[in-house]
Amino acid sequence: MKNYLNNLISEKSNISMNTEIEVEGNSGTNFMTVGIVVEHILIAPKSEQDAIKNMLVKIDFKNGDVLHFFKHLAGAIAK
Repeated sequence: MKNYLNNLISEKSNISMNTEIEVEGNSGTNFMTVGIVVEHILIAPKSEQDAIKNMLVKIDFKNGDVLHFFKHLAGAIAK
């Protein structure tokens, strides 16, 4: 999974591990990087990792915005 995420992100010109994401949490606005989201993906259960990878493959295949999906995932991390 780590290799897949690194390759996916490196192929995108608008995203890097240092790309900042802003999401709202219970405490207000949260700021994190794509790298933080990736770290959380890598510690998630295998079933969740598989679901995330399947969604990213679909988004990428349709030339969708993977950063938008990373922002969605960041919402689950935000406090």
